[in-house]
Amino acid sequence: MSMEQLSAHVEAGEAEETRLLTEKLLKEGADPLVLIEELTKTMAHVGDLFAKLDIFLPEIMMSGEALTEAVNVLTPHLEASGGRQSKGKVILGVVKGDLHEIGKNIVKLILETNGFTVKDLGYDVDPLVFAKEAEEMGADFIASSSLMTTTMPRQLEIIEILKAKGIRDKYKVVIGGAPTSQLWADKIGADLFCYDAKSAPELFSALLADN
Repeated sequence: MSMEQLSAHVEAGEAEETRLLTEKLLKEGADPLVLIEELTKTMAHVGDLFAKLDIFLPEIMMSGEALTEAVNVLTPHLEASGGRQSKGKVILGVVKGDLHEIGKNIVKLILETNGFTVKDLGYDVDPLVFAKEAEEMGADFIASSSLMTTTMPRQLEIIEILKAKGIRDKYKVVIGGAPTSQLWADKIGADLFCYDAKSAPELFSALLADN
């Protein structure tokens, strides 16, 4: 049993096999952070296959479900090995009208393993909910993902709601997702364009350090 096999199970969308092997690897002494790194690479590869049309939406959704099984097993072990002071509080979600959350799930995982506190709102989240949840949490960041050009305007709506409430300056607004760009971030007035999941902790930390 190996991490290569774990990656193969995730790529094939074999959720039950993924869960069992993750549990087995942990019992054998595998470092949960190493497993997370391997799974991150695997999902990046799956994303590349999807982008090239080598696989289609059902396959990538099955891979996401398998990833979720691994994450559910790993999370308690990551928390147990933590005890670190939070680097920042993040509200994270996929905007209303968009149901694609695999990338968001990976960002959540990487942020948490790097010491951030993340509240995951899931997918199809109304812009107003981002603002409400950020106020309740006392968040540092509001991060939204859009995977379709038709839902990108929801990211602008989040910023407009914050401005209307007079609380825009309280939060670092982060956007991400396949159709988004630095140009889009600049246009809507976001604080950060997060171009990939693995760079998120460094980019988030740098944004806080600048202020």
